[in-house]
Amino acid sequence: MQVAPFSTHLVTLPNGLTLAAEQRPGPGFAFDLRIPIGSAHDPQGKQGSAALLEEWLGKGAGARDARAFQDALDDLGLRRGGGVGAEATRFAVSGLNADLESALTLYADLVQRPQLPETELDTLIDLARQDLEGVADSPAEQLSLEARKLAFPALSGPYAGYAHPASGTLEGLAASSAASVRQVFGRYGAAGSILSVVSAWPVHEVERMALAHFGDWTPGAAEAVPLHFRPGLSTHLPGDSAQAHLSLYWSGVNPTLAGEMHPDWLPWHLGLGVLSGGSASRIFVAVREERGLAYSASIGGQVLAGQGFISGYAGSTPARAAETLEVMLAEFARLKQGVTLEEFSRARDALVASSVFGAESLRGRVVALTRDLSLLGRVRQPAELRAQIEAMTLQGVNTFLERWEPGEPNLVTLGLPAGNLSEPTAEVTA
Repeated sequence: MQVAPFSTHLVTLPNGLTLAAEQRPGPGFAFDLRIPIGSAHDPQGKQGSAALLEEWLGKGAGARDARAFQDALDDLGLRRGGGVGAEATRFAVSGLNADLESALTLYADLVQRPQLPETELDTLIDLARQDLEGVADSPAEQLSLEARKLAFPALSGPYAGYAHPASGTLEGLAASSAASVRQVFGRYGAAGSILSVVSAWPVHEVERMALAHFGDWTPGAAEAVPLHFRPGLSTHLPGDSAQAHLSLYWSGVNPTLAGEMHPDWLPWHLGLGVLSGGSASRIFVAVREERGLAYSASIGGQVLAGQGFISGYAGSTPARAAETLEVMLAEFARLKQGVTLEEFSRARDALVASSVFGAESLRGRVVALTRDLSLLGRVRQPAELRAQIEAMTLQGVNTFLERWEPGEPNLVTLGLPAGNLSEPTAEVTA
C-alpha cells in the first residue's frame, strides 16, 4: 500500500499557539486541540481539578448555555473525543468539511469563554467521586494507582504531580471548589497549545480560521511539571479475590536526545513489539500458550514528561503468580540476547502497518501530528517515518538491546499472601 505524500503547514501564531494543517481530499475533517494542562497540574491537595474543569467547560460557552451548546455540537453532527491525561487536556473533533469553521468557533468559545456555572460543579464532583469509588471494585485499576504512587512520589510544590488518577482523589475532590477549579482554567492558554487540522480546506484558509477564532487567546501560564521516577521498589497489597495482579515498571528510552528523535527510539519500540506485540510475541507464548499461567499478560511503552517508561501487567491466580512473574522477568531479560530474524521482520512489519494505517485515517493523522509536535518538536511525514522504520536492521536492533540497561523494575502485587513473591533482583531483570 502506498501512502499519499503529505505536506504539513506549520505556523506558530503570535500568542504561542502552534497550528499544524494538512490538506487532503475527501468529505470530512478532523482536528485535535491539545492544551498542556493535565492532571499533574492539579493544585496540591485538590487532585481532580483538571478533570472537573474539562467537564465543566461543556456546561455552556460563549452566549450558549449547556443545552444550547450541546445542541450546537449535535446539529453539526460532530464526533467528539479527547479527555484529560497527566500532562495535557485534548479535544478531538471530526465532521464534514463544510462545518470546520463552525466547529472551530464552538471550541474557541469552549476554551476561551466558558460560562462555568457554579450550580453545575457539585454534580460534577459527585460524578467524579462515584468514578473513584468504582476503583475499589476494579483490582486492575487499584493496581495501576498504587504503581503510580510507588513510581512517581507526590510533589512538594504547587502541583499534585503524577501519583494520582485524572479523576483525582476523594480528599482532593472534597477540597475542590469553584475557585480552585477556576485557578486551573486560569492557566489555560495558547502558549504551548497545539491545534492539528486535516481537511479538504487549503491550509492558508485553515490558518485564517485559526487566527480568526484563536488569535486573541491569551498565552496562559502552562509549565512543565517535574517528574521523578523511583526504580527498584516493591509493595504488596492484600486482596480477597481469587485473582492475583502484578504490575511492573521500568525506565525506558526517552523520545528525544539533544533536540532530535532519540536514535534508540524506534529500536526500543521494535524490541517491545517482539516482547509483547500480539499472539506470536514472547510474553504471550511463554506465559499463556506454553504454561497457561495468566489470562492476561502484556508489556508496553509510554511517555511521561519527556521520559520513556515500560509498564508490565499480568492477571493470574495466587498459586501461579510467582511463576508468572518469574517468566515475565526472564523474557524481559532475554531481550539482551537479541531477537531472531523472524521476530525482527514481524515486529518491523507491524510498525510499518501501524504508520501506514494511522496516516490513512483523518483522526489518526491529526493525533500523529499532535503527538509528534508534543514529543519530538517536529512533524514526521508518513513516508519519512516508514523509511526510518524500514532502515532498521537486525544487527542494529540487537546491538541496541545488548547495551540497553533499563535498570531494576518496580513491582506491585495485589491479592497475594505476604511473602508469596521474591523481590525482583538486578540479576533477573538484567
